[in-house]
Amino acid sequence: MNINKIATLRNARGGKFPDLIRAAKDIQAFGAEGITVHPRPDERHIRRKDVYDLKNHIHTEFNIEGYPSKDFISLIHEIRPAQVTLVPDPPDVLTSNAGWDVKKHKSFLQDVITELKESGARVSLFMEPDTDMIDHCVATGTDRIELYTETYSSQYSSDPDKAIKPFIAAAIRAGECELGLNAGHDLNLENLRFFSQNIPGLLEVSIGHAIICDALYFGLENTIQMYRRELM
Repeated sequence: MNINKIATLRNARGGKFPDLIRAAKDIQAFGAEGITVHPRPDERHIRRKDVYDLKNHIHTEFNIEGYPSKDFISLIHEIRPAQVTLVPDPPDVLTSNAGWDVKKHKSFLQDVITELKESGARVSLFMEPDTDMIDHCVATGTDRIELYTETYSSQYSSDPDKAIKPFIAAAIRAGECELGLNAGHDLNLENLRFFSQNIPGLLEVSIGHAIICDALYFGLENTIQMYRRELM
């Protein structure tokens, strides 16, 4: 579960409520199999201090997302999370809205991934469902890709089969390239089951905003269990 939105709520009022550490502990106890954070330079949700504070309280998988700036790479070496997900976001974007152009940035990513792997972390690249671009991922040394699922989520209600078609092709190509497969962005209770049942080799999904929205109505523990059932 991505807990950025919990930090956003805390920051909106100042102070320490809701308590991010307590939330992370509870979320794991309620059945989430990992915690994702995406610290941004402006600290509008997750702060750098939060990442350090969380380090000793994550007993599942700690996944840190971000653009591989020098500060970010330094943070990864200090925290040593289980997984690092690299996104091509400039600092001013509201949320991740595009995958890597690996062909264009291949040399840069090769250097970054080599350095990040010295921390012991598994590395994943945030990617569009583009089979040609996925081919270029192999040379970077990445362990996994995370499919950016916004187009699937936005098209699902009108034509699920059409919406998922490029993601199935991307998943098959990732498997052929021996790349692990993650996914995330705008997945929710309406579209998650169909996605998970049709995507071969899917290892994990990262969801935050939708879970917090649903938790307003169903409660956090119940909501996490509802999402887990969609993945069974």
